[in-house]
Amino acid sequence: MKAGIHPENFRVVAFKDMSNDDVFLSKSTAETGETIEVDGVEYPLVKLEISRTSHPYYTGKSKLVDTAGRIDKFKNKYAKFKK
Repeated sequence: MKAGIHPENFRVVAFKDMSNDDVFLSKSTAETGETIEVDGVEYPLVKLEISRTSHPYYTGKSKLVDTAGRIDKFKNKYAKFKK
């Protein structure tokens, strides 16, 4: 292997899914200022909005958004301002 081409800060990092508070450990070079304690050991913390434990594709649960209902409510609310 070539010397000096690999990152110096490659370490175990805790990733936390903020939507369901799931925490998992993986190796990463991600920079972060926060830490979290997992099983008595302190790790750098990277916060995620979505991960494999909360993504609808992986969980099999899909969220249905009623956009048609929202549009109808908007039209009814502002119909009185129509010229």
